[in-house]
Amino acid sequence: MPECDDPLGRAVWRLRSRGCWEDAAALLAPRAGTEPGAALRRTAVLTERCVFTADGWEAAEESLRAAEALATDDEERGAAACERGHLAYASTLLGVRDRADEARSALGRAAALLGPHSPTRPLLDFRRGLIAQHLSENPSDATAAFQRAHAGAAAHGHRLLLSFTWRHVAAMAEHDGRLAEARHGFTESLRIREELGYLIGIAPALASLAAVLPDPVEAARLREEAGRLVRLLGGVPAWLAEQLRPAAG
Repeated sequence: MPECDDPLGRAVWRLRSRGCWEDAAALLAPRAGTEPGAALRRTAVLTERCVFTADGWEAAEESLRAAEALATDDEERGAAACERGHLAYASTLLGVRDRADEARSALGRAAALLGPHSPTRPLLDFRRGLIAQHLSENPSDATAAFQRAHAGAAAHGHRLLLSFTWRHVAAMAEHDGRLAEARHGFTESLRIREELGYLIGIAPALASLAAVLPDPVEAARLREEAGRLVRLLGGVPAWLAEQLRPAAG
């Protein structure tokens, strides 16, 4: 489980992994008023809702400002800057508002604040890779950042992040035509998400793997399974629901 291994952390994870972000954020709210770590976790939950639903931006921004105000040292300030960069990136990627400059600036600030051995550093590397991949369209920089994030996630035991780094390392391999590597990476990402019970992340993993399978029958089966999961979760993630709609009928 990627959350803190305590009763609150387990409860938050169960809700978050099933797309119940508002309920998860409500559980964190009492501590988030005074504890920087809880405030950042609450912000991450609400930002994840934005990424998966393209909604809830105001609540995520409000939570982020509160987390920034509570930060007292470089690690906490760097982690908050990393969250600001991610929220600005998501807003830009999903076409809500162009905040690309803000995203780059915030992640640059996080890089200056976080030490080389910070547990937040792998997440920062991953998010810088996302900007290189999707906003700057720089595959070489994206690949290098994802590889750094992948190694860091493995070293720190960040299994949920590892599922994301596997997914994006695989995407860059697919971009380069290295389909066997892409299949391996997407398979590993799916395996970790299933083991963690990260239900909201399983459909995207299935769809990505389907895209690189040589067997069209198996690929169609995985896409159908992804479509069923998206419908089960009420159309989450929204961007995948749109992609799967023709296939899902």
